[in-house]
Amino acid sequence: MTPRERVLTALNRKEPDRVPVSFSLCPSQMERFRKETGATSPSEYFGFGTRGVGLARTKLKTDFSEYTSDYPEGTRVDEWGIGWVKTPTSFHFEHIQHPLAKATTVKEIEEYPFPDLDADYRYEGLAERVKKIKEQDYAVTASAMAVGGTVFWPPYKLRGMEQLLVDFMINPEIANAMLDAVTDRISVMAKRYAEADVDILNMADDLGTQLAPIISLDLFKKYIKDRLGKVIKSAKDVKPDILVFFHSDGHIQEFIPDLIEIGVDILNPVQPECMDPAEIKEKYGHKLALWGTIGTQTTLPFGTPEDVRQVVKDRMETVGKGGGFLIAPTHVIEPEVPWENIMAFIDAVEEFGYY
Repeated sequence: MTPRERVLTALNRKEPDRVPVSFSLCPSQMERFRKETGATSPSEYFGFGTRGVGLARTKLKTDFSEYTSDYPEGTRVDEWGIGWVKTPTSFHFEHIQHPLAKATTVKEIEEYPFPDLDADYRYEGLAERVKKIKEQDYAVTASAMAVGGTVFWPPYKLRGMEQLLVDFMINPEIANAMLDAVTDRISVMAKRYAEADVDILNMADDLGTQLAPIISLDLFKKYIKDRLGKVIKSAKDVKPDILVFFHSDGHIQEFIPDLIEIGVDILNPVQPECMDPAEIKEKYGHKLALWGTIGTQTTLPFGTPEDVRQVVKDRMETVGKGGGFLIAPTHVIEPEVPWENIMAFIDAVEEFGYY
């Protein structure tokens, strides 16, 4: 099979010739990868079967000064007006500044200068890029997300997590206004990606802690479910066979039936520190493909190469049974992961991944 055929077969819950694989590396691991291999692209070097596309950067210079006056000096402000302050210890954790934290009325939400995600120039040449990637025999992914999420995370970063959760309980009109403003814009993005004929639409909203969901099932159904469904529908109305990938770290088992109901096809990352991948496969594998399952909090940083090998073997025998599996770490591979464990992961996939 070609890489494209392998990925799409697996994600359509069928058996390819072997289980497809993917991962991403943090900057220090990328440096190590280049040193160890002499190559520049893990996707090409290891033969990953997907390639991503995205929309162009905004050309607008929005004046957010009304909302950013109390941001710390040196804060980076994105097109949503959200502020990002680098920390000295980690490449992908930053302190977030929330431009709508002090809003008290729906009118303030409605008048906020949200970004334009429907401008034609942002999608210029997208369909041609998608076509070219397919001709190279890769599956094409695109992310219907902003600032890391689809429906829940952009409002939390605009408003602040604590304040948004308070809104859910005592300011539902503000919560609804925030969520609707984001959902409408992300739905446009999803539709444009479907029109460009991407294969896999990536969505994400981290809804779980290590032990339990962040919000109750009732709140998920009240505020999140239908809005995620609207984003999915906007894509599937255009391209019914588009595959919808949904990412949420943590324990989210209670939400899985509802995610299936609204059209999610692929669940990621199925974090093994929080949920049992074999159990998820047994319960939902007839309706969901699984992408991930290799712990980046446990196995990869703290296991031995033999531990990695055994975990991969177990995942192939359980989650991989019958197809519907793309094996991957549950997050970007962090600096603490030994290079030997990365290679043990790749070698084990090669050893145990054939059907």
